[in-house]
Amino acid sequence: MRAIILSLLTLVPASVAVAQSPAVAEREVRAFIDTYNAAYGRNDLDAYFTSFAPDLTQWFPSGRVDLPSYQASWRKYIGSGNRLEKVEVQDLRVQVGPSADSAVATYILRVTTRTAAGAVSTEDNQETDVLFKRGGQWTIVHVNYAPARKQTP
Repeated sequence: MRAIILSLLTLVPASVAVAQSPAVAEREVRAFIDTYNAAYGRNDLDAYFTSFAPDLTQWFPSGRVDLPSYQASWRKYIGSGNRLEKVEVQDLRVQVGPSADSAVATYILRVTTRTAAGAVSTEDNQETDVLFKRGGQWTIVHVNYAPARKQTP
């Protein structure tokens, strides 16, 4: 009987045997969002762009943007002397999929920017990131980024 049970256990796929809990996945996603936005705030474009899947899709106020287009425009913007001075993640909420290999992170991203001309502005943006765990690593597969509605005093 013991030999039969051991034989049956070898038939269980490895992915089932190492499935993680939603709580662990949520902690990983929260850490990922912190690291991703820290790289953004440091203007560390190489580290920042490694957060995205090659098949990334994005919705910006200007419309749908793919990863190569976004990389080109953001590298040009930073390369011309514009800088992010501060980035703050506020009200982060994470929803983890049933198999703990997908997640949605929603938050307000407060961004302070200094243009090459020296003008400083701070804006709040609503961000939604859809993440998949691929090859054991979290990666962003979709972003929806838009200005947050201004709060009335």
